[in-house]
Amino acid sequence: MGMNVGPADGEDAMNSTINTTPLVDVMLVLLIIFLITIPVVTTSVKVELPKEDIQVRESKPENIIISVSREGKIYMWDTPIRDQRDLTERLKKFAVLKEQPEVHIRGDMGGSWSGVGPVVLAVRQAGIQKVAFLTEPAPKGQ
Repeated sequence: MGMNVGPADGEDAMNSTINTTPLVDVMLVLLIIFLITIPVVTTSVKVELPKEDIQVRESKPENIIISVSREGKIYMWDTPIRDQRDLTERLKKFAVLKEQPEVHIRGDMGGSWSGVGPVVLAVRQAGIQKVAFLTEPAPKGQ
């Protein structure tokens, strides 16, 4: 019996360089994941949310986020909405989906409920079943 202990010629010499292809692949996948998730997590419409003791709820990418500013202006994600009828028509496109997304309403704490009421009515008229109001946790000790 015989055993080959090492390379006989320069033909089978050991390659001592680092293969960076898997590293580059992993970094590109992470970059794509961050590019997709960052816009979902952040919204550019500035509203001051009410403070409430609640359990933390995750905002999923498929959720519809509707913001109502202090002045009563309505935004779907970051897009301004003209009126209640426009909002209802946009929401009807989501209401026919097999798995309806949740509608998360972000109402500014300083605004009046008359700005949020048309949003709730539009969601109801569109036929969407799941609606939630987003708040911020109250500071500790209050």
